[in-house]
Amino acid sequence: MNRIESHWYRPVLPLSLLLAPLEALYAAVSALRRCAYRAGWLERVRLPVPVVVIGNINVGGVGKTPLTAELIAGFAARDLKVGVISRGYGGSHRAPVEVHPDSDPAEVGDEPLLLAAAGAAVFVGRDRVAAARQLLAAYPDTDLILADDGLQHYRLVRDLEVVVIDGARGFGNGRLLPAGPLREPQRRLASADVLVINGEPRRSLALPAGVPCFAMTLEPGAAWNLSDPMRTRAPADFAGERVAAMAGIGHPQRFFATLRGLGIHAEREIAWPDHHVYSRDDLPDEADAILVTAKDAAKMRRFNHAKLWVLPVRARLVPDLAGWILARLKAAHGR
Repeated sequence: MNRIESHWYRPVLPLSLLLAPLEALYAAVSALRRCAYRAGWLERVRLPVPVVVIGNINVGGVGKTPLTAELIAGFAARDLKVGVISRGYGGSHRAPVEVHPDSDPAEVGDEPLLLAAAGAAVFVGRDRVAAARQLLAAYPDTDLILADDGLQHYRLVRDLEVVVIDGARGFGNGRLLPAGPLREPQRRLASADVLVINGEPRRSLALPAGVPCFAMTLEPGAAWNLSDPMRTRAPADFAGERVAAMAGIGHPQRFFATLRGLGIHAEREIAWPDHHVYSRDDLPDEADAILVTAKDAAKMRRFNHAKLWVLPVRARLVPDLAGWILARLKAAHGR
């Protein structure tokens, strides 16, 4: 974690004073942009199917991808055809492109690969409206579109907003970028349709009254081998081995804590920036086993390395969020 990111969660006064003018500029530009969309100065686009946005007000990983994958499964169980649109961070694409489970992560990004593997039609594009239109042209029987990380993409009209919050980290120092981790002020939560709290909060989050809240936990599955996915191991199987853990996600410490909670104590915990592009030189030679996240594994397939083990996680929601969303959409649209 660099000095500024450390300041977001353990603030120091000199840095707060130094970053305050930049925070004020960011706040002014963001507020002007939101106002321009609300006033109709900037065009907003409504799609012919309901759109559910899944996003967050702070930077860094909060668990949106496993949540989206779980919603895909929940809607599929109800025989609904779901499409997903995403910016595709980390990808080189410019025009909208469809994502398949075997697509190149260098082109489409890493998280969309996981969502495509979850069974949804996924399109990525810097222009999310264009990506959505291309998705609907390719799959006209789509019933619902999930907009991954689309909370601040106000050009796209949304029917529901799902905001995910990291229970452990909360909102840091409560300041806006770059003085803090927030893209939008905390009061923005009051206009969301539902809040999802990922993990047990370590402190009071001061959430707005009247907005429904759902609890989410990430449950790890059996580790599988990247060179032979049919090989799986339980946590106890790593006992006595020199284990390294690597994560290039928004909050690597969550992954490392999960391993420790399973009784897997890595000799090395290697954190990379989110969307890190891996090379073979990144793999520690001295380790007998290297544990990574599913998101990282999507960028390591070409290595075919027998030491690489992937720990998948699945989101569990209480109560049933997919059912709640469908009930809200039915009440609003009569379908």
